[in-house]
Amino acid sequence: MATPAELLATLKDLADDEFKEFKWYLQQADILEDFPVIPKSDLVNADRMDTVDKITDTYDKNAVEVTIKVLKEIKRNDLVQRLSNINSTSKEALTDCQRKLKVDLRKKFQHLFVQSTKSGKQMLMNEIYTELHITDENLERTVNIGNLLELLPGQDGSLRTLMMKGVSGIGKTVTTQKFALDWAEDKVNSNTLFIFPFTFRELNLLKGKKYCWLDLIHHFFADTKGAGTCSFDKFPTMFILDGLDECQLALDFHNNEILTDVTDSASVDVLLTNLIMGKLFPSAHVWITTTPEAAGRIPRESIDMVTELRGFSHPKQEEYIRKRFRNKELASRIISQIKTSRSLHIMCQIPVFCWITASVLEDVLKTDDRGNLPKTLTEMYIHFLLVQSKLANVKHHGRSETDPIWSTETSTMILSLGKLAFEQLQKGNLIFYEEDLVECGTDIRAASKYSEVISEISKENRGLNQDRQFSFVHLSFQEFLATIHVIVSFINSRINLLSEEQSTSKQSVLTTEQSAVNQLYQSAVNKAMQSSNGHLDLFLRFLSGLSLQNNQELLQELLKQSGSSLQCNQDTVQYIKQKIRENPCPERCINLFHCLNELKDQSLVEEIQQYLSSGCLSSNKLSPAQWSALVFILLSSENEFEVFDLKKFSASEEGFLRLQPVVQASRLAMWVCNLAHIKYCNIMFYF
Repeated sequence: MATPAELLATLKDLADDEFKEFKWYLQQADILEDFPVIPKSDLVNADRMDTVDKITDTYDKNAVEVTIKVLKEIKRNDLVQRLSNINSTSKEALTDCQRKLKVDLRKKFQHLFVQSTKSGKQMLMNEIYTELHITDENLERTVNIGNLLELLPGQDGSLRTLMMKGVSGIGKTVTTQKFALDWAEDKVNSNTLFIFPFTFRELNLLKGKKYCWLDLIHHFFADTKGAGTCSFDKFPTMFILDGLDECQLALDFHNNEILTDVTDSASVDVLLTNLIMGKLFPSAHVWITTTPEAAGRIPRESIDMVTELRGFSHPKQEEYIRKRFRNKELASRIISQIKTSRSLHIMCQIPVFCWITASVLEDVLKTDDRGNLPKTLTEMYIHFLLVQSKLANVKHHGRSETDPIWSTETSTMILSLGKLAFEQLQKGNLIFYEEDLVECGTDIRAASKYSEVISEISKENRGLNQDRQFSFVHLSFQEFLATIHVIVSFINSRINLLSEEQSTSKQSVLTTEQSAVNQLYQSAVNKAMQSSNGHLDLFLRFLSGLSLQNNQELLQELLKQSGSSLQCNQDTVQYIKQKIRENPCPERCINLFHCLNELKDQSLVEEIQQYLSSGCLSSNKLSPAQWSALVFILLSSENEFEVFDLKKFSASEEGFLRLQPVVQASRLAMWVCNLAHIKYCNIMFYF
């Protein structure tokens, strides 16, 4: 389609009397036929620029067709031919642009990196992808990924902006990649001409820089330059904004400048707020993914629909593992091992944890060391790190699988990666450059041997930026390694990297043993509680888990001080419980429950019961996602439910229904209430 500038150039070629006649025909209904006329009052004093504005505002996508129709009436066939050629060329350019974009997206997303096998061969997305459970937040009906842009039965209005919420590792990024890949392979959304998947971690790198939307699209999708000066706002377009919880931009919806022209340049922050609010690309679809903690960064009125990603159902867990391992016998043995542990079985609802668990169990089954299977998040990540270190030793250092895991090479690498992870996490960086690795003493060639922990971003995924870029394969790995760095620094050097009193140049060196430990953990709890988007939640959970003696023993070669440890005492446990009672925010408290679980605190069930029955938060104020999180914690804990008394948790019918998975895991469940309309009252459940 010809641009307004090209329409203006056409009108400038008209003589004054021709231009006057041109405007007269725009007022004649019999000439324009099916198109509306432009009132005389709007054209009488209009110059050529004003007239182009009136034409584009009135006829939108049909502006060229109307212009050609009028040019024929005034016998300017030369301009008719020129404009027709421009329009024809534009259509060809758009088709070619879409084709190139689809090729680019297929290259980017056809392989799923985190599923790479031991040999380093990546697996095809379409071979490994396993359907995840997606529900509408309010109606809790299942949503199909291929129909994300369609209104559910009973919903009114239009669906422009969709928000998908889900905990870290639940599969939000992979879901957006699969959607984009399906579009690029002509499987879904054939009515959408362009889909542009952005990630906030990439957009963070452009903080402080100014672009117009066209330049921003060209920056990440270089092949779209084939569309010439097209700004994409006149065509069915979809923007995917993945990882709001990783966003380091201000996103000031109240004070940012308002833009209505996609050709205007502004900061990336301003471009995004105007896109989300619908000031720019009002007819486009926008899909945002986020953790529940960060969802509040976007005004609710700007969101048309909220969905929740729930992860794998139990049958889908098995399906994924069978896809992951071509050896059917090995896959069956891994599934059997997962089913022997209630905590593992429930935690494998989270895809990234399921992948890690499968990788660890593959090694466990090979060594036949099934005495103490990892049961918490921290334990599993430690074992995964041990497996990766063992593979690096065998594959790159010529050692056997029976040799000690911790060598000089592996210890040096893990310590340098931990420093890199912590320093970049402190800065809010999830993508970093070659010089960042060098500053932390990380040898890039050596780091490449840990490709399932840290990886280099391919040239195809860098857009126009040709500097070498790196990232951890998942944010949880960065937070885990950052925690190791904090633990090692404290034990080996008595340095508290989390002290709120430290200056930028000098860390806080502590002397009193127990007070130092308390200060470290309390600093971590305070920082996590103050976070508006929950970006330190996993870090705090890992720190809690790494405080246990048995977990530190697995990392003993990294800890220089023989016999020294960092154990979380009862004071810190009580501090966490105090924060639970003081804080009315469910998301913050739920993460603290996760921390108690990592600490294997035996009062966890009692604490959740007290939390639900206390006056500070009524259980009927919990969202479906928050109920799911509490059930997840209860089932993944090591507490055995001999007798589960429902009335201590919730007196509501919703509470009973939400807690059914816990009821089913108990040998005896009791509930006595006075709600006559609920048919489950005054009965016991035996399992």
